Amino acid sequence: MPELPEVETMCRGIAGCVGLRIAAAALPRGRVRPIATTPRPAVLARRLAGRTIAGVFRRGKRVVMEVAAAGDAPLWLVIEPRMTGLMLVADSPSAEHVRLELSLHADRGGAVERLLFWDQRGLGTIRLLDARGLERACGAAKLGPDGLVVTADEFVARLGRSRRAVKVALLDQRAVAGIGNIYAAEILFRAGVDPRTACRRLGRDAWERIAASTRVILAAAVRHEGSSIGDETYQTATGAPGRFQQRHRVYGREDRPCSRCRTPIARIVQAQRSTFYCPQCQVRHPKRRHLRP
Repeated sequence: MPELPEVETMCRGIAGCVGLRIAAAALPRGRVRPIATTPRPAVLARRLAGRTIAGVFRRGKRVVMEVAAAGDAPLWLVIEPRMTGLMLVADSPSAEHVRLELSLHADRGGAVERLLFWDQRGLGTIRLLDARGLERACGAAKLGPDGLVVTADEFVARLGRSRRAVKVALLDQRAVAGIGNIYAAEILFRAGVDPRTACRRLGRDAWERIAASTRVILAAAVRHEGSSIGDETYQTATGAPGRFQQRHRVYGREDRPCSRCRTPIARIVQAQRSTFYCPQCQVRHPKRRHLRP
């Protein structure tokens, strides 16, 4: 589930780890589904020990930590939370689903002493990469422009000729990085575009609205520290729930009245995922015009 706002919140929540040295790394083995790890756990733990966390940032839906060592080339610890992964400085929801534990030297007051990656379903990934590996995993060939800064020109260039439904296309990380199922629905509602509309049918004005809505919705969700939905598995690094679910206008609101027109919110399935939208407020076939900048 974690999308751009949740992963950005994770990165901000563990920023206190920057400057701390990794005393030890552990990848616990248990009876739960094993997580994909590169290199294998013993090698990864050995290579992390003694390195300093030099930076924390986000690439799409991935948490990236630069880990440096004197006299050695920097490496990057890339963690993709996927469905249920969490980065935590608080206690984890369950001990058996802790996939990575970093013990950190706390050399300054208030510093974090432990950093956890917890993943209930075990669908996330942990990779320790060099510069080339980082480019292959998170570079321009893998990820499109970031959703917080994407422009209409970029949408037109990447999706303007696509036959795909716009909601499905927004989930393509090579087209735009960071958008998932929840925020695609909210973005298209704010933009007034029916999720079933083929990208190639959208005019320039529609792409302008989609781009602006993408930036606004994702930034607002970051301010509210993401969305905790369903069983509220998602939580911030300190164990608090997200709050943006309180501002959802269509996602998860099937048959409830639209906040604008009172028409019941509809639910359909696209690419095996639920899509929520307002049949009245979201136009399906706007005229295509002035597509090129």
